[in-house]
Amino acid sequence: MADAIRVLVVDDHQVVRRGLRTFLEVQDDIEVVGEAGDGAEGVARAEELRPDVVLMDVKMPVLDGVEALRRLRDLGNGARVLIVTSFTEQRTVVPALRAGAAGYVYKDVDPEALASAIRSVHAGHVLLQPEVAGALLSQEEAQSGLGRGGTLTEREREVLGLIADGRSNREIARALVLSEKTVKTHVSNILMKLDLADRTQAALWAVRHGVTD
Repeated sequence: MADAIRVLVVDDHQVVRRGLRTFLEVQDDIEVVGEAGDGAEGVARAEELRPDVVLMDVKMPVLDGVEALRRLRDLGNGARVLIVTSFTEQRTVVPALRAGAAGYVYKDVDPEALASAIRSVHAGHVLLQPEVAGALLSQEEAQSGLGRGGTLTEREREVLGLIADGRSNREIARALVLSEKTVKTHVSNILMKLDLADRTQAALWAVRHGVTD
């Protein structure tokens, strides 16, 4: 399983962790490399194991999922974090996405859909639902962001639109007939011009400001 997606499961309920592991271990391209029962342990295990994807619960003892996300980002950990939550309220999901999560699914998600979500975020995609994306930016942020958007070139706006569509750099390169290196440069310029931290924020900005097909 040298090319398998390495996954860390972080949830304070042992039954949930066991269920996720049982299902994911039958996937040919996914390997569960570890588990953690709270956010603090999750951060430590992520630093130790360096997984590709972390399945992170939100409400946990010791350290909740949002703060764990922030610590992983501060540490420079490159794992893509997929929130797996039983809470549907925006006030629960939005802070996690602001902290850098690549997306979220609910705990009652169909097992095959969960596997698909893991593959998707690992490929660099962002999993968002429109109603949550809209809540991520306040009106004030939207107004200031519109001014920054005017500094983007036409090509950068094309790249940004494809980011919002959930495309990876490789897919963007194919769509625009560019090299992946050139796409990476465009993405870096977009983040710098819009004063955004990552692709997730860029996708949210694009959805909020209508830079999509």
